[in-house]
Amino acid sequence: MRRLTRKKTLTLVKELDAFPKVPESYVESTVSGGTVSLIAFTFMAVLAFLEFFVYRNTWMKYEYEVDKDFSSKLRINVDITVAMKCQYIGADVLDLAETMVASDGLKYKPVNFELSPEQRLWHMTLLHIQERMRVEHSLQDLLFKSAIKGAPPAPIQSEDSSGSFTACRVHGHLYVNKVAGNFHITVGKSIPHPRGHAHLAALVSHDSFNFSHRIDHLSFGEAIPGLISPLDGTEKISPDSNHMFQYFITIVPTKLNTYKVSAETHQYSVTERERVINHAAGSHGVSGIFMKYDISSLMVRVTEQHMPLWQFLVRLCGIIGGIFSTTGMIHGMVGYFVDIVCCRFQMGAYRHLNTPLNAQEDGQTVVPQENYVQ
Repeated sequence: MRRLTRKKTLTLVKELDAFPKVPESYVESTVSGGTVSLIAFTFMAVLAFLEFFVYRNTWMKYEYEVDKDFSSKLRINVDITVAMKCQYIGADVLDLAETMVASDGLKYKPVNFELSPEQRLWHMTLLHIQERMRVEHSLQDLLFKSAIKGAPPAPIQSEDSSGSFTACRVHGHLYVNKVAGNFHITVGKSIPHPRGHAHLAALVSHDSFNFSHRIDHLSFGEAIPGLISPLDGTEKISPDSNHMFQYFITIVPTKLNTYKVSAETHQYSVTERERVINHAAGSHGVSGIFMKYDISSLMVRVTEQHMPLWQFLVRLCGIIGGIFSTTGMIHGMVGYFVDIVCCRFQMGAYRHLNTPLNAQEDGQTVVPQENYVQ
């Protein structure tokens, strides 16, 4: 009974076979078919190889949502070199609520403003990268993929054995409220004031004013090595002692999730303006470097994505099956047209041989004998 049931099951399965086998004696191999098969297999191999590289590649997905985090602090990472001595300048932040933020996280280090040949080469390379990023926006995706966790490497500073430093490097980080504010570097050290804050600029001679500066790095949020901010590498030379540099920055909170790093950072866009302070000409203000920033209410979520394995297998099957079916159809159509053309030529030769000809030979009509085509 079990054997009969098994035989019935095997018979049923055999009837459901969607791939019937054709005996080899019924199959005819041709040179054209072999050539087409060789071309089709070559295309399959090449496209499958290229599809594997597509499967290995990743892309960045951007999602936008409202930033609901308003209670946390915003970190400002600063590394700016100003062409003035450290005792003449002061840096601090004043936010929209007229709250002065303590600048204890900033350090002042005497350096030389002029760069060494190696530093100048790196600076020119950074400027070239910034220029290409303004044209090729896809480079930002490569920077996101290359971002890693860890402390950023300290920039190489020029050393002067004589100790005659002409500039001051202001570097470090500050934690501010997530409201609009103004980070500035101006003349004199800042002192507390009931209505805000003030700088002791009266003790500094106007001849010492020189706010030529170089921004080695300026970012917001967690410092991530591998990311290049829009102001990195910016260098401004002041043509006048009383000069004001203004940067208007719009910050966009960004959550970055890649296969190498997961961090909360911030992107920003910037516009800049500079002018000479001349009270007699109506150009009022204070000499210095002013960075006015505002925070966007939208947050960007950047996620690195990878093609799923099942999708890769489906695409691979589509490539193989599509090429196999297409080449088979093309081969059949070409063979069909070749057969039609060849049959027409053969029929024309057959009719030419079987057409009766009347010829006059010595005044008599000669009927040619019937020709037989083997």
